[in-house]
Amino acid sequence: MAGSQRLKRMGDTVQRELSELIRQELKDPRLGGLVTISAVKVSADLGYAEVYVTIMGRELGDEQSEVANKETLFVLNGAAGFLRHELGRRIKTRVTPRLRFHYDKTNAYGNYMFGLIAEAVKDLPPVTDDAKPENE
Repeated sequence: MAGSQRLKRMGDTVQRELSELIRQELKDPRLGGLVTISAVKVSADLGYAEVYVTIMGRELGDEQSEVANKETLFVLNGAAGFLRHELGRRIKTRVTPRLRFHYDKTNAYGNYMFGLIAEAVKDLPPVTDDAKPENE
């Protein structure tokens, strides 16, 4: 159990420092939208860190945003060596994990589902006070 706490702390530290590094140090114009790190999973041997990112301002299913998301991931994975080096200087651990970036579709999928629910509910009649049960 102590190992999982250590990995969680390491993941939180990597997430915090990486988000700051991406915002301040990465000046690539191909980074489209606001890049947000949603989660970091560090391997048990601290050799790898799976970094899940979302790019704000893009919708699920739009082909142009899919291409832009892939380009953003390409830029981030290309800058992984630089980010790892800078991360190693900031967190001062014996081993700095190698970074692998992945697109996290959870927020986009949640927004998509919310839109579907809103579309389905808009045709329902409004609820009045007469429809409430008597025991309330």
